[in-house]
Amino acid sequence: MEDLVLQWDLGTAGLLLLAAGAVAFLLVLIMALKVHAFLALMLTSILTAIAAGIPFSRLVEALGFGFNSTLGTVMLLVALGAMLGRMIEASGGAKVLSDAMIARFGEHRAGLALSVASLLMGFPIFFDAGLVVMMPIIYAVARRVGGSFLSVAFPAAIAFSAMHIFVPPHPGPVSASAIYGADVGLVLILGLVVAIPVWYVAGVVVGSRIGNRLDIPVPTILEGRRDDDDVEAFRSNPSVGRILLLLLLPLVLILLNTSLNMAASVQPDPDAFRAEPWVAILRSLGETPVALLITVFVSMAVLGWGMGKSGSLIEKISDSALGPICSVVLVTGAGGMFGGVLRSTGIGDAVAESLNGIGLPAIVAAFLIALIVRVAQGSATVALTTAASLMTGVVAAGEYNPIEIAAIVLATAAGSVGFSHVNDSGFWLVSRFFGMDMKQTLSTWTVLQGLMAVLGFALAGVIYLVGGALG
Repeated sequence: MEDLVLQWDLGTAGLLLLAAGAVAFLLVLIMALKVHAFLALMLTSILTAIAAGIPFSRLVEALGFGFNSTLGTVMLLVALGAMLGRMIEASGGAKVLSDAMIARFGEHRAGLALSVASLLMGFPIFFDAGLVVMMPIIYAVARRVGGSFLSVAFPAAIAFSAMHIFVPPHPGPVSASAIYGADVGLVLILGLVVAIPVWYVAGVVVGSRIGNRLDIPVPTILEGRRDDDDVEAFRSNPSVGRILLLLLLPLVLILLNTSLNMAASVQPDPDAFRAEPWVAILRSLGETPVALLITVFVSMAVLGWGMGKSGSLIEKISDSALGPICSVVLVTGAGGMFGGVLRSTGIGDAVAESLNGIGLPAIVAAFLIALIVRVAQGSATVALTTAASLMTGVVAAGEYNPIEIAAIVLATAAGSVGFSHVNDSGFWLVSRFFGMDMKQTLSTWTVLQGLMAVLGFALAGVIYLVGGALG
């Protein structure tokens, strides 16, 4: 789209007003008119392109500029991650791992045990799905140990949330990495550096204390629930070792790729080092889509064929993971479309000039934009993709090294998690599964999500400063 010539010149002020109006229009569509985020983002992209002066003859090209690249990167990672998570869930591996954690830590530290299990499970499984999978275990543990239900539940929920927000292959950090052009493997490593302290402080330390202040009985919402026949047939209660293998395998492969890339950067001839056959092969195995594909096939072997399950049953379990993620993938792609349109108009340069004028660092601006959009319309994914789309021109125009770009991704992610409230579906999911009314949820979950945002931004800021010193 570099050869695109706009039909009129809006100037810097006009482009800034156009961007503000586009975001405001998007929020009205989603908040007031309750339009699905995918449709709202697509309509906003079209109207923004027309208002910016993109010729009608190149309108579809402008829309596909951001959509195709984002969707092509995100779809594989989200789909493969969902399939892996479904395999672990349906096999009974989630419960096996949780039971082992409780046995290891003891009943008096059940909240910590479950949150550690949730942290591990949160790598391949989305927040909503992971929390639902873990809820029966949380209920059972809470009944067994007594005391405050929320002091057991909050650490586990925060663990899933932290992994979902900060760590690939979840759609938020993956889409932001794609938009910013960040190294996904590096974002994964640094995402763990951010997610684990955020989980421990917000979930284990603060979350358990907030939970102890409310006397909430163990909910009965899942009593009498029956699993479908395919899940019952697939359940095999695999060993803890098998589940840990599946959780650690993609991480090890991706870390291998990142390590080789870092090793190449310090070689006298980086291109020659990367061209070595053994290096090229190992780097390919550690590319995130390939690593997840390998792990999915390994999961089919150790949880399916190795347990005597039929190929047709394994195929049904795998396929059942794909339907629920369609909306997430399309919304993420549409966010990339919106960003592509904005990039085509030159809004990135206009925002860069504006930020330079007021002296606001890119990492701070990315965090604040994501936080404002999150509070306004509720969706963390839309908040993150919107902020990243607006800031991608600033990042592209600056001379940031890979660590600094990864830190900006994590700062944007931190803003997107902040202060979940009544316009967020996750808010109501937690409210219903934890047996809290709206006021109780606002005084607990909303506060914890805000704390996660602040802590995440602080840690991302430290990483940014370290990256700048090393760069």
